[in-house]
Amino acid sequence: MTILQLKYVISIANSKSLREAASRLFVSQPALSTAIRELEEELGIRLFERTNKGIRLTDQGNEFLAYAKEAVSRYELIEDRYLDQDKEKIHFSVSMQHYVFAVHAFINVTKEADPEKYVFSVHETRTDEVLNNVRSLKSEVGVISFSRSNEKVMKKLFREYQLEFTPLLTRETFVYVWKDHPQAHKKELSLEDMKNYPCISFDQSSESEFYLTEEALGDHEFDKLIKTNDRATSAELMAALNGYSIGTGIMINSLTLKEGFVSIKLKEEDPLTIGYIVRSNHSLSGIAQRYVEELLKYRE
Repeated sequence: MTILQLKYVISIANSKSLREAASRLFVSQPALSTAIRELEEELGIRLFERTNKGIRLTDQGNEFLAYAKEAVSRYELIEDRYLDQDKEKIHFSVSMQHYVFAVHAFINVTKEADPEKYVFSVHETRTDEVLNNVRSLKSEVGVISFSRSNEKVMKKLFREYQLEFTPLLTRETFVYVWKDHPQAHKKELSLEDMKNYPCISFDQSSESEFYLTEEALGDHEFDKLIKTNDRATSAELMAALNGYSIGTGIMINSLTLKEGFVSIKLKEEDPLTIGYIVRSNHSLSGIAQRYVEELLKYRE
C-alpha cells in the first residue's frame, strides 16, 4: 500500500466516474483501475462498486476512506514541514465553517505577525473536513458550531476524534436577505413567511448531512432549497433569486455584507453555539496561540 494509492482512492471517491478521476490525476484509466484492484487485493476488501449511476464506495470503502484521508493529510503535513527546502518558513493552517469573524481573526494575526517567510492556509469548508483537518493536524485550529438539534452528535465526534472544543458565543437564529428582498422591511420573520423563497444552504456532501449541518434548523424540510459550498456564490444567489440563508446575525464588515445584506430575527429558535477546536494534548505553535487569542476576543 502506498501514499499514491491512497490519493487515488480519495480522488475516485470525489469523482463521478473512473474516467473523471483519471483525468484529474493525469493517469490512464486502465492504470488507475489496476492500482485500485491491487490495493483491494492487498487489503482483502472491496472499496468500490459500479452502478448505473457511476462508481461508489462500498461500506468498507467508506470506512477505509476516512483512514486514507487522515494518512494522506499527515503525510502532506510532514512533506510540507520537513521536506520544504526553505526551513525558515513559518507554517500555520486553520479550518473553519463559513464564519466571517474567523476570517477577520486570521487577517489580524497575519497583519500583526507578518513573518519574513511563511505559508499560511485558510480552509473554509464542510463540517466533516474541519473535524478531520484538526484531527489529523492538517490544521492546528478549527472554527465550528452546533445547534440543539445536532449538539449530541457533534460532542460525540469531539470525543472520538480527541478534540477539545472551547465555546466562544451562542447566537439566536436570524435570516439573511438582500436589502431589496420583499421581506427585508420586516423586524421579524417566520419560516412560513419565507416558504415561497429558496433557502440557500451550505452543502455538506455527506451521508450524515443533517448531523453535520453548520446552520440552525437543519432538520427542517424546506420546500425550496439550493445548496452551495461557497459564501460568495450564496450571496449572488440570494441577491438574484430573492433567496435567504439562516445564520447567526453576526454582521461583521466584509465584502459581501457591505454590498447590502440585512439580518432579520427568525421566530423559530435553534440557537447556535460557535467555538474553536484543537487536537487534545497538542502544543500549539506561536501563530496558532495568537489566532486563538484573537478568537477569544469574541467570547461572551
